[in-house]
Amino acid sequence: MPIAALVVSVVGVVVLLVVTAALVPRQPVPAVTDVDLARDFTDEERRREREFRRRVRPWGLVAVALDVVVPTVLVLTGAVAAVVAATPGPWFLGVVSGFLLLVLVPRLVTLPCGIVVRRAALDVGLATGSWARWARDLLVGLALGVVLGAAGLVGWIGAARLWPQSWWLPVGLAAALLVVAGSFLLPVLVEPLFLRFSPMPSGALRDELLALATHDGVVVRDVLVADASRRTSALNAYVSGLGRTRRIVVHDTLLDRGADDEVRAVVAHELGHVVAHDVRTGTLLGALGAAVAVAGAAVLLAVPGVLELGGAATAGDPEVVGLLVAGGAWLGLLSAPVQNAVSRRIERRADTHSFELTGDPTTVARMQRTLAVTNLAPLRPPRLLHLWFGTHPTSPERIAAARAWAARSGRQIGDLVDGQDQPGASGARSST
Repeated sequence: MPIAALVVSVVGVVVLLVVTAALVPRQPVPAVTDVDLARDFTDEERRREREFRRRVRPWGLVAVALDVVVPTVLVLTGAVAAVVAATPGPWFLGVVSGFLLLVLVPRLVTLPCGIVVRRAALDVGLATGSWARWARDLLVGLALGVVLGAAGLVGWIGAARLWPQSWWLPVGLAAALLVVAGSFLLPVLVEPLFLRFSPMPSGALRDELLALATHDGVVVRDVLVADASRRTSALNAYVSGLGRTRRIVVHDTLLDRGADDEVRAVVAHELGHVVAHDVRTGTLLGALGAAVAVAGAAVLLAVPGVLELGGAATAGDPEVVGLLVAGGAWLGLLSAPVQNAVSRRIERRADTHSFELTGDPTTVARMQRTLAVTNLAPLRPPRLLHLWFGTHPTSPERIAAARAWAARSGRQIGDLVDGQDQPGASGARSST
């Protein structure tokens, strides 16, 4: 048992929890009742959302389960070890072949789930574009994952072959550095593989978005429009990148279907992430978490019998690829409640910033209603599923938070299903 790795794992987890609590304080979660739902969403809107969720939720849960179960079965049945052993050539080719098996089989097994979910999204108008484009995106994402994952695993196992006792130190450091590098590189290298970006035309809205950033002291390189409508009707905007790569990105669907004041509200929320240094915080926590996970892997691989489960004798054997991939799948599933609890805190903090920056909680509440109705966001998901998989507060919770902030400011937000507070009832803009 590598005592040093065990100590680093335990201390790392404690530090991770302490740093997370310090950087992402808990935000109040407002209660939402049936009366609140009736105030803000029509019976038809709630029925439509429930029916859509009934169609897609079981398939999503099946896919989540298969993503963990299939790699585990491939490892425990010896399939991965057999493929690795049958691969001719240098050891790293065995790692790559084993990794391909662990990636391609789960993708094929879960493909029907993805097809069913997309059909449902097409039926309600949430998904757009051809099946060919959907398949192209699927293949591009798969290829990207294969290249990056295979390179990382070859490096990991190669380090274990070079430094049999202390491999987890350089691998942990490399994992942390890769997380940091990804924060800078992904916006400029990966996003263009799926979206096309063009500068937002000069005009009042662009000036107002830049003014919001200036008010927050946030330097952005540009305001871009993404052609999300080729794939979805969902509305979104975000601020991506760090330092000189930072830019405001608005989906064309939001420009086409939203009102200018609601676009500003979305961007104000996203600027809240920048002001609170959420990308930096996420990068720090991700880097620390990656290093701790590597140390934890070293501890687990040293437990008697674990290596044998994957058909390996040492941590430097190519057969270890199965244990690493399957273990990573389980880690992702079991750590999801903690990660998503932190994510929801971060989103609530950004919501509060949008109230303060715009000074208009009514518009923010209308914007949340617009996003919920258009994106078919779950209004009242099963509590356990929301705690486990929910990355954001529910839309009714966010609207309730806007009402609470307005009340503290001596204002009141009326019923959003009233004609006066309908999304786009005022300030609507023509398609761009």
